[in-house]
Amino acid sequence: MSEVRVNNLSNENNTGGPTISGITTYSGRHFFVPPVGDTVSRPEDCKPGSIRFNTDTKHLEYFRGNTIGWTDVEAELTAPLGGGTGSNSGVGIRGIYFGGTGAPSTDRIDFFTISTLGNAEDFGDAAVSAANRGGVASRTRGVVIGGQPGVSPYYINNIEFITISSTGNGTDFGDSTQSAGSEADAASNQIRGVRGCGGGESGGFLNVLEYITIAQTGNALDFGDLVHPKANTCQSTMNTVRGLFAGGYTGPSNPTNNAHNIIEFITIMTTGNTTDFGDLTQKTRRAGAVCNSTRSVFANGLTPSNTNVISFVTTASTGNAIDFGDTLTQNNIKSHGSSSPTRGVFCGGYVPGSPGVTNAMEFIEIATTGNGKDFGDLVAADGAGAAMSNGHGGL
Repeated sequence: MSEVRVNNLSNENNTGGPTISGITTYSGRHFFVPPVGDTVSRPEDCKPGSIRFNTDTKHLEYFRGNTIGWTDVEAELTAPLGGGTGSNSGVGIRGIYFGGTGAPSTDRIDFFTISTLGNAEDFGDAAVSAANRGGVASRTRGVVIGGQPGVSPYYINNIEFITISSTGNGTDFGDSTQSAGSEADAASNQIRGVRGCGGGESGGFLNVLEYITIAQTGNALDFGDLVHPKANTCQSTMNTVRGLFAGGYTGPSNPTNNAHNIIEFITIMTTGNTTDFGDLTQKTRRAGAVCNSTRSVFANGLTPSNTNVISFVTTASTGNAIDFGDTLTQNNIKSHGSSSPTRGVFCGGYVPGSPGVTNAMEFIEIATTGNGKDFGDLVAADGAGAAMSNGHGGL
């Protein structure tokens, strides 16, 4: 038997559904074909648990109610991850925190298992010490691009990579098109990473977008331009199709804030300039972010004073950000995040007072709203590192 066609099947039984017995094997070329459509045509009047195939993301997705909306059906990683102990041993999606701090910068790489609360562990050392890098990742490889060593040369064009499931030191990947840092950030899917450059070696702001193919070592290539040149950008976010760049430093021409609230997006597998998405809830720079395949969540930053506000957008749509909650660590900036399909973890950052940086890690459940909660500690206090994972929204 390959197909059964029955009209009003749900009305055959007064209790609301049919009773089918005596069938022990069902075979055929087709079992179940769900409704098909693009992101724009998602229905919003269906019952929670409804399933459809999204032709934009090429994923099955299910409806979680009017508050949360549609979410991809995703699988957690089941392969063992090497080198960890305690909460970081076994299986799960791994978060990486790559270098940071300032002058001089650190070469330390930390790792942790996102699904399990606990402290980060030492992963290895970066090939080049630098803060304010752009970080991208596939399921297997993490890559950091550019950055600021804190000593001459102040900006670098170095690109290096690690294998996320193991432990070890960074390895040379190639060169960026620009020597740039100042919180230049990046978005990625399984194939490609795209960085939006921030401050550059020649001073001022850059509007350059560049990309790499994560599985292939080599130099970065031109992608297009940010419509709004910036430095100190918010951490970028992504789903499998899009990358978002939000907020940023506008310079001394705006002395009352020196930040903007603009969100822009790209289509990762094309090339071209950014397109307007909407606005953050406030003008912000030096913020962090996490994402799953549905939501992009932005947190902390300068407004111009330090803030702990969290806001979110639905990545596949356009529009303004909505309030999510507050981070646990008050007045934190440069606290960058790693993500799984369910959870985002913000790592370290700069806080007022001495010593000026924190080792605090906190998490949110991305599909809900609410305040941050304690996760654990980095190996040492650090800020302005590149964060990534092998289970973020672009994968």
